[in-house]
Amino acid sequence: MTDLPRRIAWNLRHRWRRIFAVLVLGGGVAAPLVTGLWWSLPLVWFFGLFVALPVLHTLTKPVPDQGGDGDDANTPDDPALRALRERYARGEIDEREFERKLDRLLETEDAETADRDAEDIAERVRDGLRREVERVRE
Repeated sequence: MTDLPRRIAWNLRHRWRRIFAVLVLGGGVAAPLVTGLWWSLPLVWFFGLFVALPVLHTLTKPVPDQGGDGDDANTPDDPALRALRERYARGEIDEREFERKLDRLLETEDAETADRDAEDIAERVRDGLRREVERVRE
């Protein structure tokens, strides 16, 4: 039972939009009963779901890092790709050889990325299954 507060905190942090929508729907149903005005139901639903929810979602959306001007995304982190670009810039290799070597580098990079992605997906599935088994055991 010590895990319950952590689960509640996780649900509030990651599923707050669903919780908010359920509260708005409940508030919309309760509004005519409390106020006696039938038109308060669509009013609460409209402002809750079409005004407040998008505003809150926009305010809580993570802000991207402002570290660079956008050119940093195109700079290679791979030393082989960086060296290839430098050789081409210095004129040591021509455009055709640059394109051929670049294609070869990208092919090997795609294969490595695909292997890593498959391993990451398999590990996430295993972790999910472990959590479900632990949850069922409790």
